[in-house]
Amino acid sequence: MRPLYYEDGVLKLIDQTKLPANTVWHELKSYEQVAKAIKDMIVRGAPAIGVSAAYGIVIGVNGIVTDDKDVFFKELNNIADVMKNTRPTAVNLFWAVDRIVEKAYQNKDKSIDEIKKEVLREAQIMDQEDVENNRKIGEFGNSLIKPKDTILTHCNAGSLATCGYGTALSVIRAAHEAGKEINVFANETRPYLQGARLTAYELMQDGIPVTLICDNMAGYFMHKGEINCCIVGADRIASNGDTANKIGTYTIAVLAMENNIPFYVAAPVSTIDFGIATGDEIIIEERNHKEVTHIREIQLAPEGVNVKNPAFDVTPNHYITAIITEMGILYPPFSESIKSLKESL
Repeated sequence: MRPLYYEDGVLKLIDQTKLPANTVWHELKSYEQVAKAIKDMIVRGAPAIGVSAAYGIVIGVNGIVTDDKDVFFKELNNIADVMKNTRPTAVNLFWAVDRIVEKAYQNKDKSIDEIKKEVLREAQIMDQEDVENNRKIGEFGNSLIKPKDTILTHCNAGSLATCGYGTALSVIRAAHEAGKEINVFANETRPYLQGARLTAYELMQDGIPVTLICDNMAGYFMHKGEINCCIVGADRIASNGDTANKIGTYTIAVLAMENNIPFYVAAPVSTIDFGIATGDEIIIEERNHKEVTHIREIQLAPEGVNVKNPAFDVTPNHYITAIITEMGILYPPFSESIKSLKESL
């Protein structure tokens, strides 16, 4: 299952706001359309956002008609800024945009047509790398899963959040493929219901046993001993291991520690922001209040009620048992293990 394809100058995105009831594909032919799709969560999940933004820049630069390199690079930087201004929390977005722009500048001595080709090749490499890295995350994470474990996950960190296979769900898929007879509890993940709409859908498609629960039921099942570990994805990880993920993740981590349950984060190295020291520096996106007061077009709350809708929270590093990456498993103290990882890159 892939949420995106790039073919013949067109980025095709599955509309994740319509799943699971309807499968709708959008064909995006301008970088402005790609930016809007990211902002409107037609595509979501940090890795998928990053690669979509990369392809958006490809589409954008292909539309630049000039023989003047100064004009070309000015337009490239403008397109990059539009992409960066879509969503503020997921670091993969900024990493992907910067990587594409850097590739263009590395080839500035070539013709504009050649620069465009190099930018496309780089986006395609990023796409392929994401799938490969996700499978490596699954391989490393599988070593932490015991036969017949029941795993709690939050939000959607599966194929739909990446270019294929997933991050948190890559660990679950690898354990399932290894015949460990695991079970999954999926939090519904209010207010956008990514767990109910997307994670449950993905796991059912793969034949992996999944039980859907409301977010506020997690502690109940932990206390009953029905959950063996928690695995979540990430949108940004600070240099000390503090992790931003979908709102409600912090709550699960606290409950997991209270109940002596391992809490794992699964994410590619590109999700680690080596430029920030702690999670206090992570900008938290505040989304439209209607996501809380409505489910699609059905109004649940009284008209005019005050609403807060942060899309993410930050889990302090001391609640995290390990961070699973494509380069191995990081353990506390994360300031040291992440520093060592950075030095090895």
